[in-house]
Amino acid sequence: MNEKKYRLDTQCIHSGYTAENGEPQVMPIVQSTTFRYNEPEDVAALFNLESAGYFYSRLGNPTVGSLEAKMAALEGGVAAVATSSGMSASLMTMVNLCVAGDHFISSKTIYGGTYNLFAVTLKKMGIECTFVNQDDPAEIILQAARPNTKAIFAESLGNPNLTVLDFDKFAAIAKKIGVPLIVDNTLATPALCRPLELGADIVIHSTSKYADGHATSLGGMVVDGGSFDWETGGKFPGLTEPEPSYHGLQYNKTFGAAAFAVKLRTQGLRDLGCAMAPFNAFLTLQGLQTLSLRMERHSKNALALAEFLQNHPKVDWVVYPGLKGDEYYDLAQKYLPNGQSGVLSFGIKGGAQAGENFLRSIELISLVVHVGDIRTCALHPASSTHRQLSAEEQMAANIRPEAIRLSTGLEDIRDLIEDLDAALNKA
Repeated sequence: MNEKKYRLDTQCIHSGYTAENGEPQVMPIVQSTTFRYNEPEDVAALFNLESAGYFYSRLGNPTVGSLEAKMAALEGGVAAVATSSGMSASLMTMVNLCVAGDHFISSKTIYGGTYNLFAVTLKKMGIECTFVNQDDPAEIILQAARPNTKAIFAESLGNPNLTVLDFDKFAAIAKKIGVPLIVDNTLATPALCRPLELGADIVIHSTSKYADGHATSLGGMVVDGGSFDWETGGKFPGLTEPEPSYHGLQYNKTFGAAAFAVKLRTQGLRDLGCAMAPFNAFLTLQGLQTLSLRMERHSKNALALAEFLQNHPKVDWVVYPGLKGDEYYDLAQKYLPNGQSGVLSFGIKGGAQAGENFLRSIELISLVVHVGDIRTCALHPASSTHRQLSAEEQMAANIRPEAIRLSTGLEDIRDLIEDLDAALNKA
């Protein structure tokens, strides 16, 4: 049997599994917590970050590494770090940049769980967030910047409001402040949008959504674009000054373009432990094989349903950026010309009660707290994903009480329209 060593290069980019001598081309599930070495010096070098390899699956695993390599390639980044969920990807990204007393800016039209993380949990840790209207002029958004501002955060395609980020504006704002632009690309996916090519510096994902695509596996991903100069303005000592826990190592000098990703792995995963399970990585890898094909069908079905709902007598309004006349149609054509993903929102005449009746009446469509599935799902955001927000905060985030979020699957469009029509008439 040939001896195998699963290694990383010096920038911590996983090479993944390479089949030799007729072995399977599919990455195997390396369901192991630890790895055997013959020489103690080899293990010491790993702990000193002098060499790269696998020694404990909290910090790295071959199956997880293969997924990281694929996501980095899909997004065009220099390195990626997988996490246990999308929320842990957001958490670890922010604490990798910020410490108590720091500040960052975020769009307010983001996923409700992320909003709560930024507004409540990080605030308890001494990290403050200012929420802005991403459609405001740049000069208004710039007023939120402070000397201790460390980042700007937004979603390429907002969940569930379907806002489309003006990348040119936000990239210019981030550059003016001298901080990285972080973009959550979960709903758009790299099949429809590549934020690093549009001015972003870091991209995050909840891989539980479209990357997996089959509602089987929790996971998150942080992709380092390798484009940001961490010495800018002396704002990021954690990346540019000697690190005490690694004998004075300096991440930017030792790991170059992938400094952010290496720090996130060797400190974030080491200390917070939000590691992805190998089996979840394996299933997500399988999902990625069909990502571009699925996103094409998701987008096609969503546009057809948006057009149907727009003309339905029981529907007050429809929001879908691929729909002509939508507020974000022009930005969608600019930044997501190949499709606008599978999520749309609409409001039923009759308000919240009619919305509840609609959810009780759907049959083919499922009431599910999820998006990005091959099956079509519906949800009432105000009473679920954004429930932790006050009524005032919900309205500020444009979460209306009658709104229904629809995650369009891959079913036959005629069946979906029939189910929607029947449920709307009962509501």
